[in-house]
Amino acid sequence: MAIRKILSRDFLLTFAAQLAFSFSLFVLIPTLPIYLARLGTPEAEIGILIGISSVSSLILRPFVGRALLTTPERNFMLVGALFFILCSMAYIFVPPFWSFFMIRVIHGFGFALFYTASTAFIANISPEAHRGQSLGYFFLAFNFSFALAPSFGMFLINQFNFTLLFIVCAALSLCSLILSTRLKTRGPNASETSLTEDRSFLSRKALPPAILAFFTHIIWGALTAFFPLYALEHGMSNPGLFFAAFAIMLILGRTFGGRILDLYSREKVILPCLLSYIIATLILAFSETTPMFILAAIIWGAGNAFAFPAFVAYAIDLAGSSRGPALGTFTAISDLGVGLGAVIMGVVLRLTNFQTMFLCLALTGVINFTYFYLFVMKQAGRSINRKERIEG
Repeated sequence: MAIRKILSRDFLLTFAAQLAFSFSLFVLIPTLPIYLARLGTPEAEIGILIGISSVSSLILRPFVGRALLTTPERNFMLVGALFFILCSMAYIFVPPFWSFFMIRVIHGFGFALFYTASTAFIANISPEAHRGQSLGYFFLAFNFSFALAPSFGMFLINQFNFTLLFIVCAALSLCSLILSTRLKTRGPNASETSLTEDRSFLSRKALPPAILAFFTHIIWGALTAFFPLYALEHGMSNPGLFFAAFAIMLILGRTFGGRILDLYSREKVILPCLLSYIIATLILAFSETTPMFILAAIIWGAGNAFAFPAFVAYAIDLAGSSRGPALGTFTAISDLGVGLGAVIMGVVLRLTNFQTMFLCLALTGVINFTYFYLFVMKQAGRSINRKERIEG
């Protein structure tokens, strides 16, 4: 059975390590800004201290991807988890601004090391015929932690204190470190030939799926930043219901529909997923009730459940043996969209209104769909026809 081939010992260990690692990260999403505010940190400085972690992670990822060609993924996972342990404990003692700033930079480095390496490790140990399904299952680690960790973090600071919060973060990171030490050490990920052929840190082969993920992450970044405000404005007392519905669709889709990622070509899977982003944002643009918001979340979650694993699998398919640089390039470019989405749509919102912002997000989806249909799909079709002529 495919599931037995996928759920190997190393897969389960990596999944558990990623779950603990992600949990230690996501508990800080709602709590770290509160911690800084209670220390008297100005709002502008809070924004910088929260955002610099993502920036440092983004910058480092292409270099990590390149290094994965010659260094086992397990080594980077261990260093990333160790960084998280040290940073979690340092938050207790280090005051804002500059000392805290450096800790946030190192925290971002830790995420870049662990996330890029763990994804590459799963891609490399997965059966080629079931790679999409395997990646879909692996990304459930992020979905579970994203769904549970923020609420758990708020529980810790409301019932106890911030010191315990940071100790729990360190303990979770330690669990991730211990689990990572149990992984088998793999050899180099590429031959000397591929090393000499591709000396750049960015992988050009991974650009098409990275661009697709970039545009979808613009939508993600804007929705996570501004939908709660929109929902409260329209009487939705708990905007978390929107993201809960989204997370449930992710989990259901990836758990029960994982085989779809390998039964059909990447292009056939991605096409309807891109349409779901357009439909969901159009619904939000013209809806003002909780049921319609939940409907948009369900459509968005159903599309995203298959889109992101398909993007990653597509990048790996195109990369050949140079999977490390491909994943480094893919994650850096795709995550850039999250930050730009919040910034650009924040400007749009300030100049116009929520409906216009959601329509701009729908337009972003249309641009992404057009790029995919005119350039990616047609290029894939030309490649298939060329291959058939050569073989014929």
